Amino acid sequence: MISNQTFQEHDFSNQDLQESTFENCHFYHCDFSHADLRDATFINCKFIESGDSLGCQFKYADMRDVSFNSCKLGMANFLGANGFGAEFRECDLQGASFVKTSFVNQISRQSYFCSVYITGCNLAYSDFERQCIEKCDLFENRWTGANLQNASFKGSDLSRGVFSEDSWRQFNMEYCDLTNCELNGLDIRRVNLNGVKICDWQQEQLFEPLGIIVLPN
Repeated sequence: MISNQTFQEHDFSNQDLQESTFENCHFYHCDFSHADLRDATFINCKFIESGDSLGCQFKYADMRDVSFNSCKLGMANFLGANGFGAEFRECDLQGASFVKTSFVNQISRQSYFCSVYITGCNLAYSDFERQCIEKCDLFENRWTGANLQNASFKGSDLSRGVFSEDSWRQFNMEYCDLTNCELNGLDIRRVNLNGVKICDWQQEQLFEPLGIIVLPN
């Protein structure tokens, strides 16, 4: 285990960090591009300095089954990384880019399944455009201002999440668990809610824009 160390502009690119464990470490302007991070664990690590607008680079890294727990990953760039089975628990991922990150295991041309765990994270202003994350745990996240254009979260658990009002028309939410989410701005006339789960109290938010009054039992 490596703990309580600071890495400034360190080049980890193309390195084998498989099964490594880092705890309470700081990584500032570091490059993990093309690194092997399979089964690596990062606990309470910071990947960006306070007030900085540039995070660490994870472009095309092998991040299968990597674990980030209570980490600050703001503005991180995961372009093209293989994140199948990755875990992000209680992390700050504000402004992070997941463009072309793969969370999919393609079995055949038409058969695939997804695996990633993103829970309790701050995903404000992150970029998930065209991302495919289906039937995965994505609960208790803050999605305000995130780019979810043409993403598919079909069948995923999005419960207790916080979304911007303009988020609902951006992504596929069929069969998702939306229980205990504030549904302000979700227009049931324009969004496919097939198989979506909600709580009793959320009905009022859905029907009020239609002029329908929901009375208590």
